[in-house]
Amino acid sequence: MTLTPSVRAGSAPPSPQEDLQEVADGVFAAVAEGGGWCVSNAGLIVGEGRSVLVDTAATARRARRLRGAVGRVVGGVPDVLVNTHHHGDHVFGNAAFAPGSVVVAHERTRQEMAEAGFGLRTLWPDVDWGEDPLVLPDVTFADRLTLWAGELRVELIHVGPAHTTNDVVVWVPDRKVLLAGDVAMSGVTPYCLMGSVSGSLTALDRLAGLGATTVVCGHGPVGGPEILAGTARYLRWVEGLAREGAAAGLGALEIARAADLGEFADLVDPERLVGNLHRALADQADPHRPGRPLDVGASFREMVAFHGGLPDCHA
Repeated sequence: MTLTPSVRAGSAPPSPQEDLQEVADGVFAAVAEGGGWCVSNAGLIVGEGRSVLVDTAATARRARRLRGAVGRVVGGVPDVLVNTHHHGDHVFGNAAFAPGSVVVAHERTRQEMAEAGFGLRTLWPDVDWGEDPLVLPDVTFADRLTLWAGELRVELIHVGPAHTTNDVVVWVPDRKVLLAGDVAMSGVTPYCLMGSVSGSLTALDRLAGLGATTVVCGHGPVGGPEILAGTARYLRWVEGLAREGAAAGLGALEIARAADLGEFADLVDPERLVGNLHRALADQADPHRPGRPLDVGASFREMVAFHGGLPDCHA
């Protein structure tokens, strides 16, 4: 499937994921319908007597539902929990699996989780986030790490800066399944404010070379390698808008308001274009410092202005 969304922006609140769908032998996806702000997917890899969960959820309620679904497959909590990056919708649910699961992530994920804390929650104070504590990774790595679910090889690969500075993808070569985290999106607008647009394109090219036949994104439906191509096509379009806008002396919000969304008009959360333009402009102004910190709060306020109000969050 391409970047065509399954649920359009402004539709009824999506239902939370309740079941795991097997996308390859021993590899499962928990797909949260809708895929918008803080509505994220998870993955599960099961081998002989060992299991690896990829990401959790934004709220305690969703994390407990995910724990129940995982438990029905593996008979308890997974041996290992991998966080693909530091954003709360992928890590706030860690507490539902700790201390039984060893939490593994990139070294910057632990650092940025600790620095960000529960700040994401302040953007949508009416969401029932729950009261679980923030559980940081137990094991961190810098570049690559190999896990084994029985005889099934599970490769963790740092590909940032892309969606963030600390993105890790999970590659199961024997099943040709890629769990891409938020480096790629399916039916949902990509978002690179805390990473790099140019870095994302480099990462997507690298991931395309793996030869995956099944791609599980952090948000949106499961598909194939066309998801990587579709995400790259969107980001190349953003780069073009940024170049043209900068030449005209325009800022990110002005560029976004003047843009014809074209084939990307139906992607969930189109207001992310503003944040992506902020990052693309920064990438182009200083290409030697991809992923350097930008003013997230100011960018989000401009996204709200573009959207015409606070974007929906169905976490």
